[in-house]
Amino acid sequence: MARIFRMPEIAAAATEAVLLKWPVAENSPFSAGDVIATVETEKALVDVEADADGIMLKILVSEGAAVEVGAPIALLGDPGEKVDDLKALLAELGLPARESGVTAAPDRDAPHSHGGSAAPSEASLEVVAAPARNGHEPLAGSSPSTRIFASPLARRLAKDAKLPVEHIQGTGPGGRIIRRDVEEATAKRTALTAALQPTAVVEPSARPQAAPNAAAAPASVAARALAYVDTPHSRMRQAIAARLTESKQSIPHFYLRGTCRVGRLLSLRAELNASSPTRVSVNDLVIKAAARAHLLVPAINVIWTPEAIRSFSTVDVSVAIATERGLVTPVLRSVEQMSVSAVAAQVQDLAGRAKSGTLRQDEIVGGALSITNLGMFGTEEFSAILNPPQAAILAVGAARKEPVVKGGKVKVGHVMRVTLSVDHRPVDGAVAAEWMRTFISLVEDPLQILA
Repeated sequence: MARIFRMPEIAAAATEAVLLKWPVAENSPFSAGDVIATVETEKALVDVEADADGIMLKILVSEGAAVEVGAPIALLGDPGEKVDDLKALLAELGLPARESGVTAAPDRDAPHSHGGSAAPSEASLEVVAAPARNGHEPLAGSSPSTRIFASPLARRLAKDAKLPVEHIQGTGPGGRIIRRDVEEATAKRTALTAALQPTAVVEPSARPQAAPNAAAAPASVAARALAYVDTPHSRMRQAIAARLTESKQSIPHFYLRGTCRVGRLLSLRAELNASSPTRVSVNDLVIKAAARAHLLVPAINVIWTPEAIRSFSTVDVSVAIATERGLVTPVLRSVEQMSVSAVAAQVQDLAGRAKSGTLRQDEIVGGALSITNLGMFGTEEFSAILNPPQAAILAVGAARKEPVVKGGKVKVGHVMRVTLSVDHRPVDGAVAAEWMRTFISLVEDPLQILA
């Protein structure tokens, strides 16, 4: 029996996602467990699997379209099912009949119901009539080639930016206009406007008298002040901003700072890299040390939930990775059971897929601790914002040569400063202090990390 396939809620509290790819073509069969759609969230790609055998009767949303959670995206049927009158079936299911060859996405501005049977209106068709080249209105019955295809999100962004969609070059499937095209057009217009903005000229007779000892600003200063470009927020940047704002506003942070002598850690790393097929970084050893500290101080291996403090028996650690699209934090599972070389290999794999945008949703959720390292940029010390619902995040600075006291004498040694940000709701200060002392001990005696 034919049924509507709706956009699933991929990530918690997500309201929309991008339908990135249809692996199964129309009128093609699929089996239970087959990937029938690939969806993009703010930070990951998600393969949606079929829960039963069936056939793809009709695709309702084009690839690249942003779709509200719960909106219809396809029509599925039972194995071998055929439909003689597709328009009648769509109408029976509450979906308007589509023009042949035109797929549509639900209009984000139109009323809708998540999980309900309300269908998108005919206004949600991703077709915009283009004006004739001579500036007159298009003639009735004009050629279909005068139509412009644009995703609902792109149309909304263009409307907000007061950009005519017919003036935007589409780079999506079949030349359709997608979000990226509107963002680029907006940025170009802003840059052009700033470049062409004239500098005001004041006639000498009308020039106001300067106050005594006031320095007159050169005209070039005003011109330079106008030289800026606005880059519209991406979905990922909006998600990051919302998440961090929520974290700082709703989570009571407190911070502990420590200094580790890392001379022995650096020597151990050199020995490991002399024989390991996978290059081990300082951060890989820090991840292992942090995971072991979580085992030795289990009271910090927790998160806060509205009903209870949730404790974990394994240590899952998120690693902050900078990408062109923004910061992502993929999770290493059961780090306490992994070798250092296995940690290094998995971090390299996750980092590569984070930068290419191919992480799965399940790879960026979970964990009780994050580690963020800015040492490669020469940063000595910094504090990080918690990644909810995790209870702690460790900010790692650069390993630097500094004077240290050893045996009552001042010598040159390698030190590394770390800052632990903690959620005070599930973790008390004494527990965090015990964790910091344990972590520093492990880093300064790194053979314990390998135990």
